[in-house]
Amino acid sequence: MTGLTLIKGIGAVRMQGLVAYFGDLESAWRADAFQLGEAGLGAKVVERVLAARESVDLNQVWAKIEAQGIKILTWADEEYPSRLREIEQPPPVLYVRGEYLQDDLFAVAIVGTRKVTPYGRQLTEEIASFLAANGITVVSGLARGVDAIAHQTALKAGGRTIGILGSGVDKIYPPEHRALAEQMMERGAIISDYAVGTPPDASNFPPRNRIISGLSLAVVVIKAAETSGALITAEFAAEQGREVFAVPGSIFAPQSKGTNRLIQKGALLLLTPDDLMQALDITRIGEHKSARKVLPADETEALVLSVLSREPLHVDEIRNQANLPIEKVSATLALMELKGMVRQVGSMNYVSLREDQAEYKVN
Repeated sequence: MTGLTLIKGIGAVRMQGLVAYFGDLESAWRADAFQLGEAGLGAKVVERVLAARESVDLNQVWAKIEAQGIKILTWADEEYPSRLREIEQPPPVLYVRGEYLQDDLFAVAIVGTRKVTPYGRQLTEEIASFLAANGITVVSGLARGVDAIAHQTALKAGGRTIGILGSGVDKIYPPEHRALAEQMMERGAIISDYAVGTPPDASNFPPRNRIISGLSLAVVVIKAAETSGALITAEFAAEQGREVFAVPGSIFAPQSKGTNRLIQKGALLLLTPDDLMQALDITRIGEHKSARKVLPADETEALVLSVLSREPLHVDEIRNQANLPIEKVSATLALMELKGMVRQVGSMNYVSLREDQAEYKVN
């Protein structure tokens, strides 16, 4: 898969098409021009694949990745963020420097203008500090302005923060944020779906915004002009079923025209951090995190766990094997997912995440 991510023009949709046609990406990487064309790739992309296969030494690429401490997560990996897996076009590959934790499922994105005002800075600091203090991971794009302030404030408050790049994770942009990125790797991560070595490019940033919103429970837009990239993140969030909050501003300020427009279109009005607390039920997040570490609480959980394995099993089959009412199975699976015992991998299929799974098998 690493080789294909190096090729311009192959993203989530084409990756999915290649998997559907070939069965796996290794076969796609080795395919000839005719097969690649039959799989749906255009002539130019096919040429790039063939050229990359001749010129790229994947062993050298992998050695470079390992030397920089970069972790690769694919669709098939258990560590792949489950919330991101839910979106329409999840990135097939994520490059991670630092560490993505299960607790980072409880995340809120803060985005906004690069030309931040004192008012915008104060709001960003207040909201990011509040989130960090309540155990919420702050997600943003490591850009100048609101993004950087959100990351910095989360770190100062002792929280976790994740930055999503529009370049390879070895190409920090803007360059003056390298020190900030290093700090984020200690208490969070920087993540990209662009291959190592990819330079920042204007066309890279709008698509990466779907990852910012996809990793988050909600997106908070602090300040945004009418053409701001933050509005693209808000659009992705709405499409992904995430809550969108916007901070109102002066009708005369260019940096507030975008946020005011969002509110006009139905975004939730954010006046104080308490608005976030009420809408997202933040007070229960500590309980949810604790619940993730609990063993099966009763016989029902143990029974459901006993029929699960690392192979996906549909909820109807779980119901049949456990011989329980469907509503009981659904409620139990929901709680077990919060505990980190199981995970839904799409289309109501579940897998077990427990290392000691054998203890719960029924003879």
